[in-house]
Amino acid sequence: MKRVGAVLAIVGVLALGAGVDAWAAKDDGSKLTIKSPAAGAKVGSDVEIVYELTKGSDATHAHCFVDGEYQKGWKGTVKGMSPGAHEIKVIAADKDHQTLAAEASVKVEVQ
Repeated sequence: MKRVGAVLAIVGVLALGAGVDAWAAKDDGSKLTIKSPAAGAKVGSDVEIVYELTKGSDATHAHCFVDGEYQKGWKGTVKGMSPGAHEIKVIAADKDHQTLAAEASVKVEVQ
């Protein structure tokens, strides 16, 4: 286990020295925009997220997060949000469900 830790430490130092983030999401050229809801929109507890994903070399679909929490089984509608301010983020993902660099977010107010 000590050897693994040492290797990870060396990789981290080398990555920092090269100005490269070894854990950064891959930029495959994908682009993602959220069409609806608009930033600052007042919405109900259930809201349909309309987005456009222009797929790069690896993107196959998108994942949704609300306030940083992954929305497992998301099919386009976020359900059951509590009243108040929330951030909805959509992130491109590959066939293995690894997130990519393309992302878009919007802040909404649930009534």
